[in-house]
Amino acid sequence: MNTKTASIAIIISLIIATLLINAGSQGSVIVNGWPLFAICAPIGFLLHWTAFLPSYALKTDHYFDLIGSTSYIATVVTVAMLSPSLDTRDLIICSMIVLWATRLGLFLFTRIKQDGKDVRLDVIKTKFIRFLNLWTLGGLWVLVTMGAGLAAVTSNTSLEIGLLGYIGIGLWVFGFVIEVIADSQKRQFRKDPNNKGGFIATGVWAWSQHPNYFGEITLWLGVALLAFPVLSGWQLATLISPVFVYLLLTKVSGINLLDEIAKERWGSDPEYLAYTKRTSKLLLLPPEK
Repeated sequence: MNTKTASIAIIISLIIATLLINAGSQGSVIVNGWPLFAICAPIGFLLHWTAFLPSYALKTDHYFDLIGSTSYIATVVTVAMLSPSLDTRDLIICSMIVLWATRLGLFLFTRIKQDGKDVRLDVIKTKFIRFLNLWTLGGLWVLVTMGAGLAAVTSNTSLEIGLLGYIGIGLWVFGFVIEVIADSQKRQFRKDPNNKGGFIATGVWAWSQHPNYFGEITLWLGVALLAFPVLSGWQLATLISPVFVYLLLTKVSGINLLDEIAKERWGSDPEYLAYTKRTSKLLLLPPEK
């Protein structure tokens, strides 16, 4: 991605954010004359842009994931402080987001400190506009991924959780557990000196080449299902959340980049080629014989 493309991407990100804030604000509770959704939605962007400047000056990506997780938590805390009331659905959604963000943020921050850097960002972090685009995309990631949950928590509609809500909770728990297991298994694999330079093909990684991403997509789908019953009108646009997560992780910054790196390392390794042939790219499926 060159500077011109990165600049266009920043503009597009801001347009998407503006549209989503307007949509999510419909049916939101009002606080001091403002929709609570609109008050909380920009927090992720503000924190990412604040952290961008020192990160660019130091040419470091060490705090990118930590700022992302902090953005989710700060948004939820702001909602809790400003909301006139929170019902059971709201409290569950807030707990889901905080638990997920805390776990993932600490895991990724610890990993980047141990690994020293994210090789995917070696070039980007030396280019002002491209690096700014990354941090802007981080703010958009926060807004869009938690958009449905934020719209539900700030909605002026309150309903019993119902069957769809419980299905959503079940999906979130399943996705969260898979993500935790996948991250833990890969970290343990890398700790073993005998595995240095190798790829993991055991545990849940034998059922999916990217089980952590499968878990991530699944848990946000769960949040969207839990949020759906209390959304109406333009608020429904926030249900793009799991679709956005899927597209970003499979088409933009996740699987595509990791697969390119994997091909460079093991593209001529017969064992790796056999692994990719028998193992599902994303979904958890039994390996092919």
